[in-house]
Amino acid sequence: MTVTRIGVGGPADRYDVVIGSGILSELPSLVEGAAQVAVVHPEGLERLARPAVEALEAAGHRVHPMPVPDGEAAKSAAVATDLWSRLGRLAFTRSDAVVGLGGGATTDLAGFVAATWLRGVRAVLVPTTLLGMVDAAVGGKTGINTPEGKNLVGAFHPPAGVLCDLDTLAGMPRADYIGGLAEVVKAGFIADPAICDLVEDDPEGAAAPEGRHTRELIERAVRVKADVVSGDLRESGRREILNYGHTLGHAIERAENYTFRHGYAVSIGMVFAAELARLDGRIDDALVGRHRSLLASVGLPVSYAPEAWPELHAAMSVDKKARGTTLRFVVLEGLGRTGVLSGPSPELLGDAYRALTHGTRGPGSH
Repeated sequence: MTVTRIGVGGPADRYDVVIGSGILSELPSLVEGAAQVAVVHPEGLERLARPAVEALEAAGHRVHPMPVPDGEAAKSAAVATDLWSRLGRLAFTRSDAVVGLGGGATTDLAGFVAATWLRGVRAVLVPTTLLGMVDAAVGGKTGINTPEGKNLVGAFHPPAGVLCDLDTLAGMPRADYIGGLAEVVKAGFIADPAICDLVEDDPEGAAAPEGRHTRELIERAVRVKADVVSGDLRESGRREILNYGHTLGHAIERAENYTFRHGYAVSIGMVFAAELARLDGRIDDALVGRHRSLLASVGLPVSYAPEAWPELHAAMSVDKKARGTTLRFVVLEGLGRTGVLSGPSPELLGDAYRALTHGTRGPGSH
């Protein structure tokens, strides 16, 4: 299989997202000059981590596997502190490197630890999930969670490279793969409508790693994110569009104590954002309906518990996209065109949530 390279960033901090099969042989070149390499990976993922460790050892690096809790449980101050301590005991220097191998939570954590150790050491990310490949590992945003919200502590730290080995997707649990698909669909709604067409052409295939459009969907989603972040590495402008569906989505994750899949929450959040845009006169009923039908067709939820609104409304007030007490929502102005709805009234928000809860429920909803 051929290898696809998608560049991210400007001349000073450019790196490639490499997409293909069996591409871990490229890992040593990305940590060249490092005497020591820490490989941060989820506990129980030794099967996928082993080839990376062996490739690095064969290239002469001293490799230190560092297992961490799986999923969002890894993104805590306690886990980050433990990793810092381990790097300190190993006398990691600025020329050494950290590899994050696993899902989006693991690459977020590994990138954050690399960004903060000695004020920044090299990071290489090897996402092994769909969500990690199309979202978390691309763009240089790193972070951990706090009880008050998701990703409220973090840093911008572009990696030296991102390796997306499509072979690692084969063993993913179906529900996790479908969760990652939400970020692919998001890229379609905000920038590349061809993604929506491909999913609707074969919803069953889109929901599985062996689908006939899988590679094209991944490459298109990565290109959307690469294009956006290359022009706005520190989220000061256009990059905000990538948060489509995330304002309510993050509130749902917090309400669920981060046990709810990120993609499921974002799926619900996109329908909510679509309802907001419709009520604000920006899009028509047909585009809202397309959100519901497309997302539900691949098994993503499109509604949530009616009684949860007061808690979710309060949680959104600490969203990173808020400005003081003013809530901001990325919304559509049309398919592939985005805008911002700033300071919507409580009545508008409540009406949009009621419209959300009256829709057809999908798997994973309450």
